[in-house]
Amino acid sequence: MKLRIALPSKGRISDPAVKLLGKAGIGLKDTANRKLFSETHDNDISVMFTRAADIPEFVADGAADLGITGLDLIGEKGVDVEILEDLNFGRAKLVLAAPEDSKINNISDIDDDAVVATEFPNLTEKYLKDNGINAKIVELSGSTEIAPFIGVADIIVDLTSTGTTLKMNHLKIIDTVVESSVKLVANKESYNAKEGKIEAVRTGIKGVIDAEGKKLVMMNVDEKHLKAIKKAMPGLTGPTVSQVLSNNGVVAVHAVVDEKKVFKLVNKLKMIGARDILVVPIERII
Repeated sequence: MKLRIALPSKGRISDPAVKLLGKAGIGLKDTANRKLFSETHDNDISVMFTRAADIPEFVADGAADLGITGLDLIGEKGVDVEILEDLNFGRAKLVLAAPEDSKINNISDIDDDAVVATEFPNLTEKYLKDNGINAKIVELSGSTEIAPFIGVADIIVDLTSTGTTLKMNHLKIIDTVVESSVKLVANKESYNAKEGKIEAVRTGIKGVIDAEGKKLVMMNVDEKHLKAIKKAMPGLTGPTVSQVLSNNGVVAVHAVVDEKKVFKLVNKLKMIGARDILVVPIERII
């Protein structure tokens, strides 16, 4: 049975999603012309491109078996899908914000007659209800930041990655409604019927995520230095030591290490006595 994956057709998470599939070995056959439906290098997997906001519903309804979209959009749609993996990108916060000169500095300052503008009415309604606030919600399809300055609303609930856009528009963050990131989600019936293929996709994607920011460091070491080398080398499960090379008292050692630690580590290993040191990029860790 063929597997269909729904990807965002545009926006901030579209290109990272396509690249992630490519690194996982599920690349698109035609990357130059993005169509509604695209075939991949795996004959049993196809991709459909659509709005990120529609992906939760498409996956829940079975129009797609898998989807890549934001947790905020999943929560807004209120659909029942299986969240398989956090894809480690697209991190953002749905926040409550008010004009910098507003008297609203925390949620207790919000009156019941206040008006809240947002693209996320369902999440906003739940947040307000949970906090005992009966403010009116006005749904907007874009440019939410301008709403308080044109008399449409007193405060807003909007998505932000760094808060820079809000500051540029003279808005201050009052509270966080939801923290979001991009997820790999599955239709629950599809997962039961196509578990093997879905898990294969999941494994490929997770392997790419686990390899991010990691390098493979390999070297040859005289056995007399091995204890010091082991102590110096970090690793996922400690360094791996191969058998003695040519019976000359030399062993091969390798370990997966964080990219940020490579510079200092290589110099330290060299001082201890390691030689023939190689630093190799890692595509996937399974």
